Amino acid sequence: MADASERLHELTAPDDFAGLGAIVTGAAQGIGSAIATRLAAGGASVALLDVAPSALPPPVGKATSTSFIVDVSDAGEVTSAVNAAHRKLGRIDVLVSCAGIQRYGSVVETSEEVWDEVMGVNLKSMYLVSKHCIPLMEQTGGGAIVNVASVQAFRAQRSVAAYAASKAAVVSLTRAMAVDHAPTIRVNAVAPGSVDTPMLRNAARLFADDPDEAVEEWARMHLLGRVARPEEVAEAVAFLASARSSFITGTSLVVDGGLLVRIPGT
Repeated sequence: MADASERLHELTAPDDFAGLGAIVTGAAQGIGSAIATRLAAGGASVALLDVAPSALPPPVGKATSTSFIVDVSDAGEVTSAVNAAHRKLGRIDVLVSCAGIQRYGSVVETSEEVWDEVMGVNLKSMYLVSKHCIPLMEQTGGGAIVNVASVQAFRAQRSVAAYAASKAAVVSLTRAMAVDHAPTIRVNAVAPGSVDTPMLRNAARLFADDPDEAVEEWARMHLLGRVARPEEVAEAVAFLASARSSFITGTSLVVDGGLLVRIPGT
C-alpha cells in the first residue's frame, strides 16, 4: 500500500499548467529535474537550462520541451538562452530558478574564487534569468516565479559560509522582487531541508565513511524521520507556480519535514 505522501502526490491536478510556458534552471538532475517533469506533466511547455551537457533529456509530459546548455551565472549565455526559449515556447508564464551548488568552508577557508562561484550560480543566476524573463512574462499578462532557497537561509551548519549566505540572499531577493513586480508577477521561494539528490549524496561521501549511514543520520534530524524526495519539493514549487496560490507572493515556503521545528537536544 502506498504511503500517505505517495497517495497525496497522485492527487495533483493533471492539467494545472496546460498551455503555459516555463523555464527551469538547474534542470539536469535532482530537484530541478523533478520540477521540470512536474510542470511538463501538468501540461506546460518547458525549457530546461543547465550547464551539464549530457543530462538534459526532456521530461515526460503532455507538451513540448526543449533544452539549453547554459552557464546561468554568465549574462550573455542567459540572455541568449532565455530569448531562444521564448521563441521556442512562444510565451513564458513560469520561471523556476533552481540552479545551485554547494561548496564547504568557513570564510577563512573559502577562497575568493569559490565565494564568487557560489554566489554566481546560487544568486546571480536568479537575478539574470529574472531580469530577462520578467519583461517577457509581462507581455502576456504576468506569471509566477519560484526561487529555490534552503533551510540554510534560516539556520547554518559549520563550514557552509558561502552557501548559507547565498541562500539567505535568495530569500531577501525573493521579497524584493515580489514588491517590485506585483501585482502582475508573483514571486515566492521554497526552502527545502535534506533532499535525496546527487548533491546530498556527494556531501555524504565527503564527510562520512558510510554515505548511506550519513544520510540516515540526517534523516533522523527531520520530524518525519526521512529526507525528502525531489518530487515532494517539486509539488511545493508547482503549488506556488500555479493558480492554486493566486493570493501568495513574497513568501518562503519551508519544505523540511519538520527539521527546523524541534529545539536541539529535545
